[in-house]
Amino acid sequence: MREIKWILLFLFISALSFAQVDTKVDTLKMEMKEDNSSASVVVISQAELDGDEESTDISGILQSSKDIFVSTAGYTLGAARFRIRGYDSDNASVNMNGVSLNDMESGRVYWSSWGGLNDALRNSEVLNGITSAQFSYGGVGGATNMEARASSYSPTTKLTYSFLNKSYNQRLMFTYATGMQENGWAFTFSGSRRWAQEGYVQGNSYDAYAYFLSVEKKINNKHSIGFIGYGAPSKRGKGSASVQEAYDLSGNNYYNPNWGYQNGEKRNARMSNFHKPMLILSHYWTIDEDTKLTTSASYMFGRGGGTALNWVSGNDPRPDYYRNLPSYYAETDPAHAAYLTDQWENNEAFRQLDWDYFYQANSDEFANIENANGIEGNTVYGKRSNYIIEDRRSDSKKMNLTSTYNSRINEDMIFSGGIDLTNYKGDRYTVVDDLLGGDFYLDVNKFAERDFSDPSFAQSDLNNPNNVVKVGDIFGYNYTANINKYMAWAQMAFEYQKVDYYVGANVSYDQFWRTGHMRNGLFPEDSYGDSKKNNFLNYGAKGGVTYKVSGRHYLSANALYQTRAPQFRNSYLSDRTRDQVVDNLTNEKISSADLNYVVKMPGFNARVSAYYTKFADKTWSRSFYHEDLKNFVNYNMTGLDERNMGLELGAQYEIITDLKINVVAAVGENIYDSRAQSTITLDNSRAVLSNRTVYLKNYYVGGSPQTALSGGLNYKTPFFMYIGFDVNYFDRAYLPINPDRRTAEAVAGIEPTYPTYDMILDQERLPSAVTLDANIGKSWRIDYKYFININFSVNNILNNQEVITGGYEQFRYDTEDINKFANKYYYMYGTTYYLNVSFRF
Repeated sequence: MREIKWILLFLFISALSFAQVDTKVDTLKMEMKEDNSSASVVVISQAELDGDEESTDISGILQSSKDIFVSTAGYTLGAARFRIRGYDSDNASVNMNGVSLNDMESGRVYWSSWGGLNDALRNSEVLNGITSAQFSYGGVGGATNMEARASSYSPTTKLTYSFLNKSYNQRLMFTYATGMQENGWAFTFSGSRRWAQEGYVQGNSYDAYAYFLSVEKKINNKHSIGFIGYGAPSKRGKGSASVQEAYDLSGNNYYNPNWGYQNGEKRNARMSNFHKPMLILSHYWTIDEDTKLTTSASYMFGRGGGTALNWVSGNDPRPDYYRNLPSYYAETDPAHAAYLTDQWENNEAFRQLDWDYFYQANSDEFANIENANGIEGNTVYGKRSNYIIEDRRSDSKKMNLTSTYNSRINEDMIFSGGIDLTNYKGDRYTVVDDLLGGDFYLDVNKFAERDFSDPSFAQSDLNNPNNVVKVGDIFGYNYTANINKYMAWAQMAFEYQKVDYYVGANVSYDQFWRTGHMRNGLFPEDSYGDSKKNNFLNYGAKGGVTYKVSGRHYLSANALYQTRAPQFRNSYLSDRTRDQVVDNLTNEKISSADLNYVVKMPGFNARVSAYYTKFADKTWSRSFYHEDLKNFVNYNMTGLDERNMGLELGAQYEIITDLKINVVAAVGENIYDSRAQSTITLDNSRAVLSNRTVYLKNYYVGGSPQTALSGGLNYKTPFFMYIGFDVNYFDRAYLPINPDRRTAEAVAGIEPTYPTYDMILDQERLPSAVTLDANIGKSWRIDYKYFININFSVNNILNNQEVITGGYEQFRYDTEDINKFANKYYYMYGTTYYLNVSFRF
């Protein structure tokens, strides 16, 4: 008990110190007042989040961790989008049999690549933070390896059925494993399906499959050959963040503007369609009792992407577009505002997409296209679609060779090392998914067609001018991201009676370039063919020491410094249209250290950690539609620094036999730590609209609670039944900010004493929240051969539907009325349940 009191006191005192961080923004305002200068305001419009990407939630992996803090953060705290230490998933290394699964373009981890394979990928080694690892160099956010070797599975047959009310409603899973048989063969197969006609959010369907096969042949006592193949094809409807006005008018914090009725059926305009299978061929070599070499060649391929509504002319037809909301007319036309309010509140069809209107509008658009498809004298006549559904594709192919060597040199020393060689090609383009009743769509840049008298400027592809496209045809943009990465790493670990320590290093070479498949009319010399290759040499070093105070008390410290190449996604001003690279593109630098106290006692174990991480010279890029300029704008920042520091506590105490209490706490401060430099350009011009200093220092990195607490009781009965509950608290979550609102230009001409000044600069702090979860389960063993398990869990029992889990500031803003383009939000689901029944033999 004495240890628990000291740990809780340490956390409490530290939390008090973090409570003072909100005063730092005032310092920023003083900097702005001193550095304010007179300049014209460039109004930036809304930027949609990168909604076509697959989910980066990796909580399913983290649940398998033996660390109580990590497993709780991955599941219980994950509902509020909590991120461990505030890190994005690109800071963690995720592997399968030593093969990296991180995306090559963004560095992130997309769990949807193996979603539904819970049983097959249950055997995972999860390492948190800076640490030694024998399967990869890892990252500042830790390392995970999913062991999928066929011989590692125990012989089993398992059938699982789940019933729930989340993104999907039902799930079926089947897993069969032979283990290593006498004939030297081992097989493991798993498959699943998850589906919902409509999930928790209205208009969002879900249909996903998954398959997994692992085969291993033992050649002799030293050599085995293994094969792994898996994939998870999925199609699902997507929701979007919206403004609070839309939620209030619809009476639903889960209002989804992406769907409407078509022929009496709900149709969602934003459908994700993802399937990127991976094949891994491995050679396992047991050189001797203490030395192993594993070499794997892998190939990943397939399609990704999502559909979206596009249109040539007219206003944005989405129902929550600001001109379609009552507030836009509240002062200028109160009668129309009242009409819109009535329609929003009482007419469901009014607040959804009007598919009939799209079809009717297209049926009236007859046009002659002369010299179509670049053929002289070729005239195409028919209904030219004004509205279409496009599929924004992100297909990819990745070849990888990985080799990992592990050797226990003697009883005190372990050497680990490896190489990782990767060749990647990512194809990004748009395809016509549905003409919505029209006959064709003309592939021209509508903004360039409006702005320039020379018709060649409007051509998406001068190699195929006046391109008439139909369903399945590519249009708009088409390019390949080429990325080569070669990395080698090594680590030495030393184990002694009182002290353990390790040192490790890596070196990598990154190369990327763009290959354009269209000669853009605005950038004919910079859009087609291979661009200049960008080359980066990087390195890293890490080390750690553990002092064994006793057999039950440990002190450890770790430190890391590394550089890494900028991500392809952030390196081009507009990779859709040209190969112009962001100015001052350089390697990102990461410095990090942590200090840990670990207790392992009968009935009690705990870890308290303090950490500090500095990310320097990050590159940040976004593209969005600017309504005042009526064009796409590219907003790029360089020299962006972030600082993450805080405390973690995870403790488990057995009060009486089989009754345990869990306590998890995270108190952090994740802030921007520099004044970044921004460049604003138009898609239609190489000219720079503006270069600005962005006063981001001391603003919070949004998107995750910076204080998260969880406490729970779990009781396991003598007759194989368990019951538990958790109380969770979230606070100090901040909305991700629009950087352009934190520039001198944004507040030019506004007196610092005016309320508008602070409203432009302030960052919204989201309300704190409390949730309650519970679970119960029972298992039966029949004839020592058959096993039945039933688990039932309920999350957010209090049905708190007011918990904001994220969102963003719109990039469009009005300095005279900052609420005109209000912030957009996501809400946590209300009460959800999950029933899981499995039969195993």
